[in-house]
Amino acid sequence: MKGERLAFVRSLTLALLMLVFVFPLHAQFLRTSYFMEGSHYRQQLNPALTPGRGYINLPVIGSLNMSITSNSLGFEDVGDILDNKQGSDYFTSDKFINKLKSSNDLNLNFNTDVLSAGWYKGRNFWSFNVGLRMDLGASIPKSIFSFMRETNGFDLDNIDWSNYSRELGRERLNINAYAEVGVGYARQINDRLTVGGRVKALLGMSNLSLDIKTISVNTSLQGIDSNTDWSSLTPEQIENIHGTADIKVEASLESSVKGLELKENENGYIDDISYNSDDLGFAGYGGAIDLGASYKLLDKLTLSAAVLDLGFISWSKGSTKIATAKTDGLSFDSNNEGDIQRFADIISSGEVLNYDMLNMEVDEGSSKSRTKWLNSTLVFGAEYELLNQWLVLGLLSTTRFTQPKTMTELTLSANVRPSNAFNFAVSYSAIQSAGKSLGLALKLGSAFVGTDYMFFGGSTKCFNVFFGVSIPLTKKKVCCRD
Repeated sequence: MKGERLAFVRSLTLALLMLVFVFPLHAQFLRTSYFMEGSHYRQQLNPALTPGRGYINLPVIGSLNMSITSNSLGFEDVGDILDNKQGSDYFTSDKFINKLKSSNDLNLNFNTDVLSAGWYKGRNFWSFNVGLRMDLGASIPKSIFSFMRETNGFDLDNIDWSNYSRELGRERLNINAYAEVGVGYARQINDRLTVGGRVKALLGMSNLSLDIKTISVNTSLQGIDSNTDWSSLTPEQIENIHGTADIKVEASLESSVKGLELKENENGYIDDISYNSDDLGFAGYGGAIDLGASYKLLDKLTLSAAVLDLGFISWSKGSTKIATAKTDGLSFDSNNEGDIQRFADIISSGEVLNYDMLNMEVDEGSSKSRTKWLNSTLVFGAEYELLNQWLVLGLLSTTRFTQPKTMTELTLSANVRPSNAFNFAVSYSAIQSAGKSLGLALKLGSAFVGTDYMFFGGSTKCFNVFFGVSIPLTKKKVCCRD
């Protein structure tokens, strides 16, 4: 049983590390496409930005978006983690520790449209989509790895019972996955103003929130105080001195997944997660809207703005599991050899998510329905036209209110768009990649491919790719260039 539990903990730890350092996807759209008038994918950033003509996207591959970024480690470091033969020792090495930031944060997003289409009817543009979305946000502080380093190799002989004290915590993990059914509408009010919106029904598949606020590890000696003169103690008095330790945790886990089971071991804390395949389905329902506008302020200057994903999902009580850390924590006494061994095993486990230390148990009586807001996004854009609109210079600001940390990006782009069938853009994003980025996007006929963060070798910390294939419709945008 213990071997199975340790294997489970290790697999969860590796999975979280992979999410933090390998797959931190943080954008559900392609910023470089925003000023590409021939591309309908820019409507994901602003529903008022109508394309040159209608379209039908191919299933799944018609709109597929993935991004990868890290604020601490590059792809080469990730390779070292995967090739590591030393187990947890690698996470306590100078090479690893020195590359970490005080807070190692991520935001992840993946999305694809299973079905989607858009068409013109006069000055009105209608669109429809059925898509899958996933958001993930996580944070692991450097102090967790520093603690692992300090306690690496702790055993029965080198535990310091007198004055060891560490305050850890501030680990967070948030996951939200859902299906989306949306209907969009945009209208060109006049030659200068276009407005648009999208209404979306949301079908919740999974939602998980793990919040480890504090972990307190302390040891002390009983039968003696700081003023005691050890040389004056008798053998009997010394024999009565013994060490004690305690681990106190403030943490909570809330999950809403149909068919999810949080299993406890004989000690009453969680050590396994399983799914009942006979009970899979939607665990929540909700709705959201996107709103956008575009206004030609001057003949060559156009301003635009949008707010995306204003909405929520209400997760059902029957699909919700809540777990908390035991309020009395864990206590150990050096007079008990079993306690000494257990304390040494726990603090030197080498696990980033140390479930023995968390000591969480399912709270059967606290199950409740939960309402969670989506990660909304604010978008502001400005474009200036040159060469009879063939060349456009653009400035785009996006702010996505993700958890645990808001993501902001500022993107400069140059867009060549001589026709609806051919658009090309190059961009530079200044914030998330610490100024080390280059974006490219190309629309050629029915195919579209793009990236906001190109791959530049092993030190690359940011990378994303957007791919789409669509069938163009004959109906064109009113007054649209050919």
